[in-house]
Amino acid sequence: MADAPGVPLSIDAARQALSKGDLDAALASIEPLLADEPENIDALYIRAVSHRYRQDYAAAREALDELLDVAPGYARARQEEGHLNRAVGDPEAALRSFRHAARINPGLIASVRAQVELLVSLGRRDEALQAKAQLDYLTALPKPLLGVMDLVGEGRLLQAEDLCRQFLQRAPQHVEGMRLLADIGIRLGVLDDAEFLLESACVFEPDNIPARIDYIGALRKRQKYAAAFAEAKGLLERNPENAQFQSIYAIEAMQTGDTETAIAAFDRVLEKLPDDPVTLTSRGHAQKTVGKTGVAIASYQRAIRARPTHGEAFYSLANLKTYRFTENETRTMETLIAGSELDENERVYVHFALASAFENQGRFEDAFRHYAAGNRVKKSSSRYDADEMHDDLVAQQIACTFDRFESRGPTGDSSPDPIFILGLPRAGSTLLEQILSSHPDVDGTLELPNILSLSQSLRRRGRKDGNAEYPENLWELSDEELATFGRKFIDETRIHRQGAPRFIDKMPNNFRHIGLIRLILPNAKIIDARRHPLACCFSGFKQLFAEGQEFTYSLEDVGRYYRDYVDLLAHWDRVLPGDVLRVTHEDVVDDLEREVRRILDFCELPFDSRCLTFYETERSIRTPSSEQVRQPIYREATEAWQPFEPWLDPLKEALGPALNNWA
Repeated sequence: MADAPGVPLSIDAARQALSKGDLDAALASIEPLLADEPENIDALYIRAVSHRYRQDYAAAREALDELLDVAPGYARARQEEGHLNRAVGDPEAALRSFRHAARINPGLIASVRAQVELLVSLGRRDEALQAKAQLDYLTALPKPLLGVMDLVGEGRLLQAEDLCRQFLQRAPQHVEGMRLLADIGIRLGVLDDAEFLLESACVFEPDNIPARIDYIGALRKRQKYAAAFAEAKGLLERNPENAQFQSIYAIEAMQTGDTETAIAAFDRVLEKLPDDPVTLTSRGHAQKTVGKTGVAIASYQRAIRARPTHGEAFYSLANLKTYRFTENETRTMETLIAGSELDENERVYVHFALASAFENQGRFEDAFRHYAAGNRVKKSSSRYDADEMHDDLVAQQIACTFDRFESRGPTGDSSPDPIFILGLPRAGSTLLEQILSSHPDVDGTLELPNILSLSQSLRRRGRKDGNAEYPENLWELSDEELATFGRKFIDETRIHRQGAPRFIDKMPNNFRHIGLIRLILPNAKIIDARRHPLACCFSGFKQLFAEGQEFTYSLEDVGRYYRDYVDLLAHWDRVLPGDVLRVTHEDVVDDLEREVRRILDFCELPFDSRCLTFYETERSIRTPSSEQVRQPIYREATEAWQPFEPWLDPLKEALGPALNNWA
């Protein structure tokens, strides 16, 4: 972890003293720092280690609890927790801690080695053999790659990328190095590079199963679902009885939209592993996707019975939006939160599920407390920087001016096919997509990653010496390049379409890149889905997103993000007048037909009454709003934030003028 500005000498002195065994000097070096900065992660870690070395386990536990409260996702803190639990004679708790540390940072050899030793001492031979295989893998890795894994685990992705590229320059066909660099690429959003690396790795070592599994995952990330399914099918053909391969096959079948095949495949896995909670939960997701809510609930409940600490199943029930927890289920979740058996991820799931339960019971203060607790844990392991995001969005305004668009003239691919629905998550974009995709001339697709991936590629281009940074470098692109990017978008997204002349991309974060969209696809339609700031922001705060919406982890961050979004869309209105249609969720609720006609007119589509009965349209929906948009419009959801208003002052302050001037 990086030292706090202005205090590297104090931390450095403490580390040196600790390495020499001078524990008094180590503690003396960091105590003044902690007096000024009580949440300094490095200092708290050194304090906890020093007290454990002194065998003052009570003081070590106190310091460690402070550290984990500040940074529950810090892998070395979890590893230290394992050492402390082992020192006080609690091998089961130590094992949980070491496993937790290794999940966060797989490069922590000490945590994996400790697992082997503990499992052997506990007589759990099969688990010990699995941990030993992981230890053997890590110890066989070249030291630079072990360093890459450690940097990734610490969230220092650019440093990890540089180190990994340096290694691969010396060993260009090292498959483990390629896998690591691909993993970094996926985390950074550079999906095309990751796919190429993993495809090449499979060519170099066709029988490397981990590389093939990674390749399937990269294809799925790029939403090349047919290709991912073909790879998964090939993997299963190698060993039709392998439960892991069957599960991967099921997941990829579900992604292609063949949900019945997916459910059947999950059922085959469950014949071998009838109480596997992960498979039961995945089957529940598949059943939910096609609207089989009752059997999805049964799958989630069976997963909980199989493993009472399986937090994802509790959250999956809550995420149906229509499920109501029983008193017994609520008490069970409260007991789990009060205990120590949940790891970080499971704890987050249970916090959000318990918050949902309390909200439905009208216990709004308790609900808010758990929403806030779950978000704190998520934020502690997030790399999101609100200042950095603000600067990125301001850079769009600086680079993309009216004069530049006017002087550039027509560019890009002339296809009118795409309709972009963008804005913030939880602003009503899924409802607008369901309305539009009920029109016979429009295909609903997914939140497509293509624009974000292209923007990341341009950002990487801008990091090279002598190049202008993105988005300034948009204006260095030739007409031919812009047209190529537009055609590539149309070609790569064709696999998601069903044959209608128009299709929807509802990736909300595309609002950051409207300038790029306009340059490569000048005839695309762009719809800004907007919702009242308190309703939208609080809905995001209480939604546990799978990935990609890290600004929702605090009220201050989501408020700043909404404010910056409103400012940027006002800029696009000025420089691209009439190019973006604003549709507010409240207007849709108030007068559905008026707004539907306005949307269809903007998209140059004839009116179709099926858009008014959108809830009757049968299609797979993979967003948190899936159950809600299968019902007629109802007003209650627009007011769901109001009972929580006593705790929303930080959000109101962060919103600033956008609180009242948002529409």
